[in-house]
Amino acid sequence: MHPEIRQSELGRCPGCGMELIKSEALSTKSETHTDHDPRIAKQMEADMRRRFWISFILSVPIVLYSPLGLNYFKLNLPTPIPADLLLFILTTPIVFWTGSIFITGTYYSLKARKLNMSVLIATGVLAAYLFSVLLTLIRPGSDTFYEAAALLVTFVLFGHWMEMKSRRGTSEALRALFDLVPPQAKVIRGGKEITIPSSEIIHNDIVMLRPGDKVPVDGIVVEGETAIDESLVTGESIPVLKKIGDKVIGGAVNQTGAVKFKATQIGSETVLAQIIKLVETAQNSKAPGQRIADKAAGWLVVVAIGSGIAAFLGWYFGAGAGLLTALTFAVSAVVIACPDALGLATPTAVAVGTGIGAKYNILIKDAATLENTSRINAIILDKTGTLTEGKPKVTDVVAFNNFTEEELLKHEASLEVGSNHPLAKAILEETKKRGALPLKPIENFESVAGYGLRAKIAGKIVLAGTEKLLKDNGVRTEPMREILDKLAEDGKTLSLLAVDNIFAGVIAAADTPRANSKRTVAALKNLGLEVVMITGDHARVADGIGKQLGFDRVFAEVLPEDKAKYVKKLQDEGKFVAMVGDGINDAPALAQADIGIAIGAGTDVAIETGNIVLMKSDPYDIVAAIRLSKATVVKMKQNLFWAAIYNVLAIPVAAGVFYNSFGWSLRPEISALLMSASSIIVATNAVLLKKVEARLKT
Repeated sequence: MHPEIRQSELGRCPGCGMELIKSEALSTKSETHTDHDPRIAKQMEADMRRRFWISFILSVPIVLYSPLGLNYFKLNLPTPIPADLLLFILTTPIVFWTGSIFITGTYYSLKARKLNMSVLIATGVLAAYLFSVLLTLIRPGSDTFYEAAALLVTFVLFGHWMEMKSRRGTSEALRALFDLVPPQAKVIRGGKEITIPSSEIIHNDIVMLRPGDKVPVDGIVVEGETAIDESLVTGESIPVLKKIGDKVIGGAVNQTGAVKFKATQIGSETVLAQIIKLVETAQNSKAPGQRIADKAAGWLVVVAIGSGIAAFLGWYFGAGAGLLTALTFAVSAVVIACPDALGLATPTAVAVGTGIGAKYNILIKDAATLENTSRINAIILDKTGTLTEGKPKVTDVVAFNNFTEEELLKHEASLEVGSNHPLAKAILEETKKRGALPLKPIENFESVAGYGLRAKIAGKIVLAGTEKLLKDNGVRTEPMREILDKLAEDGKTLSLLAVDNIFAGVIAAADTPRANSKRTVAALKNLGLEVVMITGDHARVADGIGKQLGFDRVFAEVLPEDKAKYVKKLQDEGKFVAMVGDGINDAPALAQADIGIAIGAGTDVAIETGNIVLMKSDPYDIVAAIRLSKATVVKMKQNLFWAAIYNVLAIPVAAGVFYNSFGWSLRPEISALLMSASSIIVATNAVLLKKVEARLKT
């Protein structure tokens, strides 16, 4: 069952001019950019891509036939019509069609009394274009600024296209969550088993689950026993034994047995629906990251327009110059202040930074993320699948009372053969590894719900499971208390064995930490971050693993739907928080966090919701991503400095401030050349970011 997105009450975002819609999903209303609907987002991205390529294709001849190409590079090109008329014909569609989004955005920004980058871009483009048109009409053959207008539009369109590609994950993540719910379910009505759409399940319906079935809604088991894999929803790798009275969660997968359960939560009431609601709420409430350049845009608009007006008034009224001379100085000042280098300052650093990240399998979804990752001062790491491998392995086999380790493994493997439980698989794998095959035949097999297994092997009664199972059958475990407690404190899952009421030993298994987990925690601490582990495990197990990996703070026994609350808890403490996870249960927390980091081997939902995706599932890549962000932000600031200092020095010269005293002036063609030079400086400085590569993984 997918949410219906109904478009109505079309409006526009006052900041950027994009259309807004009202969306309704799971009875949750929110006002969002239309690019939250994947269909509309795809159309918008295609439109932006088309605008860029048309601008780029038209800009090539514009540059060739501009004063830069004809006068400075001495290109000898055929001119069937006057060059300025040709430039007018080629530039007009760039300004008023491909670049119309900036003009429209400026209208809505000014209407909202805001000065942003759209206003600055539109000001520079229109000043260069309109003055060039004026010269074409009243003084044909004069040098013009058409190429400045065309290239500015082309550069900025490319940046917008790249941004749009990164924004499509929001609604796709929500749709992936819905895909966990099976389209159909088997229910018992009127004493008969029937198949109905999952959306038609009502409260108190009795739902049938067979091995391999997905759970359609939340409920309580009323008949049978089974093991259910809840990892897609809870993130925990070991399936949970379910018996009469236990809860089942929609989206989980039934593994071993057939059970019946009563539907207690349906539709928007289910845990999965609540997770979806949390993802949507967190994503819609998160303010978009502001680029450093945007912070200066308002001032640059004032400086650019103010410089042009001051130059015109000073020359026309103060110095008594002619109208054309005064206009030339005025427009030269406005155009040279136009954010050509400023428009490249951030995108070029971002392009290099994200390219380096991709080389190391670190995918950073947008420029705001790359910038804001450097601000992280607290980070929460989910345990299972992030810090650990996500599946248990046998770590210890301890034999007592003259039994051997091989005997323990052979006895337990004989009981577990045929089971799909990850712990059983780990024991069978260890048994094969140690050459303890073949297995022994068993008789009178019995599963003791929630506690373990009982059977006869070679005429002897063998018990395998919890300590309570052994104690209930009169087996004494106290002599080995110290060893059992030590294994439990280390965060390991224990299976105790007894043969004919004699304690034979214990097999311990654990979801082993990834190779770089401990190193990652230490490196994050060295970067000055508060590092926290979060898990649904019991506190004793969680503390053992946390201590082993070097964590000072652990959030344990956290329900799937509550992980986002713990992220917000740190945010309420005034911290800029990153969340690292891999399961669907991590999606709300990833969305709530200031920076969401998804492990690539995890679910598609976690990947789509995260701002950063670690494709190799190596936790140390978290450290590399933060280091890359810090280095990129340094380059952004350096680029912004060069772009700003260029404006500070060039605007007074272009406005003719030093013309009478020193004879300094900047003609339009020189201004265009300097604009290009400033862009080259900025781009070259950004490329130097590649030097940071050697330090990313050290």
